[in-house]
Amino acid sequence: MELKDFFLQHPKAALAFSGGVDSAYLLWAGRHYGAEIVPYYGKTSFQPRFEYEDAQRLCRELGVRLRTVPVDILAIPLVAANGPRRCYYCKRALFSAIQAQAREDGLSLLLDGTNASDDGADRPGMRALKELEVRSPLRECGLVKEEIRSASREAGLFTWDKPAYACLATRIPTGRGLVSQELALVERAEDFLAGLGLRDFRVRLFAEGARLQVREEQTELVLQRRREILEVLGRDFAAVLLDLEPRRP
Repeated sequence: MELKDFFLQHPKAALAFSGGVDSAYLLWAGRHYGAEIVPYYGKTSFQPRFEYEDAQRLCRELGVRLRTVPVDILAIPLVAANGPRRCYYCKRALFSAIQAQAREDGLSLLLDGTNASDDGADRPGMRALKELEVRSPLRECGLVKEEIRSASREAGLFTWDKPAYACLATRIPTGRGLVSQELALVERAEDFLAGLGLRDFRVRLFAEGARLQVREEQTELVLQRRREILEVLGRDFAAVLLDLEPRRP
């Protein structure tokens, strides 16, 4: 099945919209094929500010109003405990909230941006989507990440080369309870490093310190700015380490 066929069959739907590559292309494609696709952004403490800003920007450029659904995700004990199934409980709560708002707005079908490259066996959150009967058109139509990036570039979407971004909760070791203060420290550190020119990197917590994971080609930049990084991140973390194993896409 082609995306065009999917939207001909489903001309009206809500979209769980993150502002990332996949959901951005799905929103564009739905509108391109004449469907009424309404984007909903589930806003939690797990999403950094720039993701929300990207979502708002993309919707402005496409002439679509973004609906924001606030979710107090840390109020859910099984999420805040940060156990091995955290992603399932988080996704279940987040999509349930979006689904409830969409239904209140008269939209019975909810879509998400999961694509055919995503390994369901490796994503506990995908079980929650299946239980909630969320449809994933990109996956159903067999579109993989590189195809989506290429099509996004042709469509003129600024998100076409945006690095994949996992939520802030993934920076905290499994089993260490999630608190808003530590999530904010990680976001602040990553904002600073992004300002230095780093792309597709992570700041991960360990004990009271921070471990930086960067792409191999950006290791030199980190070393050149070492003193500045230590000075700024040292205000929030007792230790700042560089992982010698480079981050891979």
